[in-house]
Amino acid sequence: MKLKVIEASMTHNQESGFVGRVLFQLAGQPTDYEITFYSQKGKDWGYSLSFGKESGKEEDIVAIEDMLEQDDDLFDSLLHAAKSSQADGSV
Repeated sequence: MKLKVIEASMTHNQESGFVGRVLFQLAGQPTDYEITFYSQKGKDWGYSLSFGKESGKEEDIVAIEDMLEQDDDLFDSLLHAAKSSQADGSV
């Protein structure tokens, strides 16, 4: 599935650790999605998924969630986009 990253960012502070955000599109999907990554030390990553700029159907976001759980390359590509946006490259 073709992935297009629209925006990506990553921040770090002592309290919340690393927090990354990626706004993206997947080919064939009717709306944009936003994934937020979080990790205290930059090793084990949790995430949350939401609609991007506009809301969509619940079944669409569930399908994307399933893709993220099953497709390590998709997850890694999105995480890489967030990490790459950090200027000092410390992640």
